[in-house]
Amino acid sequence: MAEPANCSRCGGLFMKRTHTFCETCRNREELDYRAVYKFLRERENRAATADVIAEATGVEEKQIRKFVKDRRLHPMNFPGLSYACERCGGAIRQGRLCASCSKELNEALAKIDRNEKARENRNHREEEPEVIRSSYYSIDRKKR
Repeated sequence: MAEPANCSRCGGLFMKRTHTFCETCRNREELDYRAVYKFLRERENRAATADVIAEATGVEEKQIRKFVKDRRLHPMNFPGLSYACERCGGAIRQGRLCASCSKELNEALAKIDRNEKARENRNHREEEPEVIRSSYYSIDRKKR
């Protein structure tokens, strides 16, 4: 069910369904996409970077990078395009993190996993019942 919301771009009121912006801004985004795509379809422009495309088409560089991130423009087809890593801001062509940030994150997760397993092993050993060491003595009542 649609509910009223403010457009995340222009601030105008609209009925929110699947997008976070109004129909006018959606139409503007589509026009921007078409302008960028038309520019990139020309053979000599295929390797253009986002700043060159922005200058030639009038579309903001941020919007062009959003098209790449949303996979509307594929970096495999347009090698000059990239967007920012969500952690360090470095240029990437796919995913959410660059290779170095991904590696750091995986190493940190592996370290946490090792620590958790060590903690579990320690707790498991503490829960084991201790071996009661006692001696059994017998009394020989006949020798008394």
